[in-house]
Amino acid sequence: MKKFLALTAAAALMIAAAGCSQGGNDTAQSTEQATAQAESDLAYIKDNGVMKIGYTVIDPLNYTDDSGELVGFETEFATAVCEKLGVTPEFHEIDWNSKEMELEAKNIDCIWNGLTITPEREENMSISTPYLENRQVLVVKAENEAAYSESVDGLNVVAEAGSAGDELALSDEFFANANYTDVQSQATALMDVESGTADVAIIDYVMAASSVGDGTDFSDLVLIDKGYDSEQYGIAFRKGSDVTAEVDAIITELVSDGTLASIADKYGLSDILIAQ
Repeated sequence: MKKFLALTAAAALMIAAAGCSQGGNDTAQSTEQATAQAESDLAYIKDNGVMKIGYTVIDPLNYTDDSGELVGFETEFATAVCEKLGVTPEFHEIDWNSKEMELEAKNIDCIWNGLTITPEREENMSISTPYLENRQVLVVKAENEAAYSESVDGLNVVAEAGSAGDELALSDEFFANANYTDVQSQATALMDVESGTADVAIIDYVMAASSVGDGTDFSDLVLIDKGYDSEQYGIAFRKGSDVTAEVDAIITELVSDGTLASIADKYGLSDILIAQ
């Protein structure tokens, strides 16, 4: 009798343990599902009803026109994507050197402002399909074009901190004997050359082509194209974000219906539009 009772108790304990184990698995699965849902960037953005877009002032990508309105290729591109996504674009001017921290802290939801795609950035962020080509160029006063094309030794060179121009200044032998300083933005770099604070600015071709020369605010500046490697622009989201695939699909739609080509043409960027 004692043996029977012992066996019955043992069986009951085994059934209870199995039940607890099954319940534990259910709880774990529910927690994992809840975590996955909570980590969905797409759900987070749609629940907020806005996409917070990080940018800096780069003409013709994001800049303020004479009426005080934020305009530009990236501005209209982002607005068109957000409309299809069903959210409102909310533009936040950021310090480009802190862009990754702003993104991770969710102060912004994406970096959409002439972001050069690099292997390092692809490791740390989720980046969209490329849509524009670019390269780094030098901007100098017209009177110095010939001399500075040959050498910048001993000259004051500036580029935006954290930019492709910054990387070039620190890595290319052409700038090895220059006095290099990083600055807050590409716009600042241009103003420094204009004022004489700097001799040379390293900026994006996309910006230089529309910002310097006859008919611009920097009419006495010219660009020097030294044939640096081609770059590609992409939109950066948080690592593992499910928004990237959704935005890529929308970009395909905007290419197919001609919207993206129309925006590029409006801002003189048709010749460097990749997605067409």
